[in-house]
Amino acid sequence: MNRLRSWVVGAVMAVLAVGAGSFAADPKAEPKKREQPAYETRKNHDPDGIGKFYMNREIAQVMGYRAASWLERPERVKEEEPAKLIEALAVKPGMVIADVGAGSGYHSFLLSPLVGEKGKVIASDIQPEMLELIREKAKRLKVTNVSTVRGTAKDPKLPAGGVDLILLVDVYHEFEFPFEMTEKMVDALAPDGRLVFVEFKMEDDKVNIKLVHKMSERQVIKEMEPFKEMEHTKTVGTLPWQHVVIFTKKDAKK
Repeated sequence: MNRLRSWVVGAVMAVLAVGAGSFAADPKAEPKKREQPAYETRKNHDPDGIGKFYMNREIAQVMGYRAASWLERPERVKEEEPAKLIEALAVKPGMVIADVGAGSGYHSFLLSPLVGEKGKVIASDIQPEMLELIREKAKRLKVTNVSTVRGTAKDPKLPAGGVDLILLVDVYHEFEFPFEMTEKMVDALAPDGRLVFVEFKMEDDKVNIKLVHKMSERQVIKEMEPFKEMEHTKTVGTLPWQHVVIFTKKDAKK
């Protein structure tokens, strides 16, 4: 009797184990939720930061629209060499590109002729004044493939799965909610889409930018760790002030 009971119990456990395994492999099962690192608030902090820390990095204050002229300064061509950045992006006609934290649209209008008539540049920003500057410039230059969208501190308001490349130029370090923003951006990327961080080099003391507005390559990679579907594919170091840290979304079908 004891042998029969043991056999029955063993058989039931085996069936449950197989069933559990089948359930885990079910492609319709809910995807594993990303684990969000905690935010921390500190009283003692950099005066140019907001006192909020993410992965031991203080978040910088947002550059307001009144400083838009600095984004359009003529010296920027020599100081940052944006042509090298555009070359590194390998833009193709027909692409959908999101310029998140677009500011005055400096890079949006550099990308516009490259994506062509069949492509699109989405300029996303949280400041309506910045978006108005972009709309005025597009009207003045008769550019029709640059559109604006007002995002929030947690969501850039991009179409899910509809973006080929998301460009973040000197802005990610200002995101009040970097995890939530990155989560939305990753979800907006199409398979093989790229998320590109352009940040002032923390590693270079000669880059004359406020400390909280600089990021190391290591820190950028660290903050992307919760997003397992994103792979660090390249870092471009040819720009004088910034590094270009590129992540690519893995295609689940491959």
